[in-house]
Amino acid sequence: MIREVLKMGDPRLLLQARPLEQFDTPELHTLLADMRDTMAHLSGAGLAAPQIGVDLQVVIFGVEKNERYPQAEEVPDTVLINPVLTPLSDELEEDWEGCLSVPGLRGMVPRHVSLRYRGFDEKGKRIDRSVSGFHARVVQHECDHLLGILYPMRIRDFSKFGFIQALFPGEEVLDE
Repeated sequence: MIREVLKMGDPRLLLQARPLEQFDTPELHTLLADMRDTMAHLSGAGLAAPQIGVDLQVVIFGVEKNERYPQAEEVPDTVLINPVLTPLSDELEEDWEGCLSVPGLRGMVPRHVSLRYRGFDEKGKRIDRSVSGFHARVVQHECDHLLGILYPMRIRDFSKFGFIQALFPGEEVLDE
């Protein structure tokens, strides 16, 4: 079922999410199905449970070919629960980000270039990956939602934040 995505300004997006305590339950499978349906409907690269009003540490992400991110490398479809992120270096890279909770806008956001993430899948199986590039950016963006952080809070230079049509005139960029 496609769920409504909360928009920036909704106080629920600023809360810290609770750890998930039980894996492989019917409720978790329903939540994940709804998250997948919602993300696919909106052509998103990822979605965090708090974005649909569920205060649990659950994110999904994955990119094959995505109209919103045509130059992005593929990211495997992943369910990540109770994540722990560890930067693998101090190197940061700025790049454009958008968010389904901040529709119509883009901003230049600094993120760690490489990181290790650990957590669990929906069955409770451990996940432990070291990633870089777009994959690392997507993980950091989605996991920020679990901490009540939206990407505009990370922007350093607000001259590189605005409406898609104003930032990229003449380019065909899909709106969130």
